[in-house]
Amino acid sequence: MASGERAFVSWLTRRYGAAKDLRRAGIELGIGDDMALLRTDRRILVTSDMLMDGVDFDASLHTPKQIGRKALAVCLSDCAAMAVRPRWAVVSLALPKLWSVAKVKGLYLGMEPLAKKYDCRIVGGDTNSWGHPLVIDVTVIAEPWPGIEPGRRDGMRVGDVICVTGALGGSIAEHHLTFEPRVNEAHRLAKRLGRNLHAMMDLSDGLSIDAARMAEASGCGIELNEDALIQVASRAAKSARGKRTLIEHILHDGEDFELLFACPPSAAKTATPKCHVIGRAIEKKGLWLVRGDSRLRRQPIKSLGWQHAMG
Repeated sequence: MASGERAFVSWLTRRYGAAKDLRRAGIELGIGDDMALLRTDRRILVTSDMLMDGVDFDASLHTPKQIGRKALAVCLSDCAAMAVRPRWAVVSLALPKLWSVAKVKGLYLGMEPLAKKYDCRIVGGDTNSWGHPLVIDVTVIAEPWPGIEPGRRDGMRVGDVICVTGALGGSIAEHHLTFEPRVNEAHRLAKRLGRNLHAMMDLSDGLSIDAARMAEASGCGIELNEDALIQVASRAAKSARGKRTLIEHILHDGEDFELLFACPPSAAKTATPKCHVIGRAIEKKGLWLVRGDSRLRRQPIKSLGWQHAMG
């Protein structure tokens, strides 16, 4: 890659820094200078995700396009979690020394369809090489949608129902590379529910971890219904083989990237037909599993999803 760096930067500049509609996109100065110059008259939100070969993808199995797509998609999912509008992206790469320019371009070509779909412009970043596996870091800058307050995870109230936007579990069977960020769904939910959207987040690390985070942030507990969870199990989770049960796959697999949100029971009916009620917010803190309608059989749920190891 080192020998082709100048040509690669020129390619980036032509592809992302010379569009005729840059000013319409709030870009006064894009790729090609030391910094991008962006224009906004609203509050801004910033999210960043770092993906590593051997942890978040496998470069020996997955194509550069697949890797690039996932790197942008996880940041767009953060935008969905707060029901905000993604605007600009900055991409930084630590490339294996033997990577060709064509493979590096593939990372960006993998991002392009999602970037165009959600009008999120790539405006800069950094590229370096080293003698280690690929690392890709994407930062997305977002704005609130006009008239819509950004969602948060700390507003759930006792008595709220807990809902998800889609199927859970089995993500390792390629879903983690092909998932669709719920940006549009989040926008519609926020418009329809307004202040009744009490809390929301995306399910990146697993329902058991992320639901516990929402409960802790809101100062209450969550009770999940086993029958309702089975109803939202993905086909991949149902067909998975191994030591985990179906419920364990639903709770702990992670990287579903669906939205988890809390709202009053009356509001859930108007949210969207594609949303599923899977539990309720309760006063007793923690995360609990209920079988059937019996509150006497409430069991604590351990948070066994994805957690980064730290010393």
